[in-house]
Amino acid sequence: MSTLNLQLVRNPFGRLILTTAQGAQEEVVPVCAFPIAAPEKGISLVSMDGHELAWIERLADLPDTQRRLVGEELASREFVPEIRTINTISSFATPSTWQVDTDRGPFALVLKGEEDIRRLSQSMLMIADNNGIHFLVRDLTRLDRSSRKLLDCFL
Repeated sequence: MSTLNLQLVRNPFGRLILTTAQGAQEEVVPVCAFPIAAPEKGISLVSMDGHELAWIERLADLPDTQRRLVGEELASREFVPEIRTINTISSFATPSTWQVDTDRGPFALVLKGEEDIRRLSQSMLMIADNNGIHFLVRDLTRLDRSSRKLLDCFL
C-alpha cells in the first residue's frame, strides 16, 4: 500500500485503524525497524496477527494527520528517555543513583553495574536502570562538560 493512499484513524477505543485499498479496516500497530538509530524511517504497520499491511519509508512522507497519528503511537510504545544532563551521581561504585534530566523530565535512575552502559556507536550510549528502563545518550559531545566528566568515571 502506498503511503500516499494511507488512511488511518483512531477508533473510539483509541486504537489505530488502517483502511486498506479494498476498503477493509484493520487494527494496526506501527513498528519502527530501527527505533534508536533511525526513529522516523522504516516503519511497518502491522496487523494484530503480526502481518505487515503497509510500509512507511519515512514518517515525513505522510500527510500531517497520518504523521501525527503514527508519531503518537510510536511515542507511546517506544519509551526511551534521552538523557540531556547528568546532575549528580551518588557514588562512583555501583550500584549508584543518578539524578538526570531527560527529554521527558527529571529522573532518578539506579545503575546496577557498569555493564548496564552499552556503547551503540562512538558517541551514542544506552543506559539501563535497575527497573529495566533504557535511557539514551544520543550524542556524548552534546552533553555539558560536567555531565561528560561524571559519565567518564563509568566508561
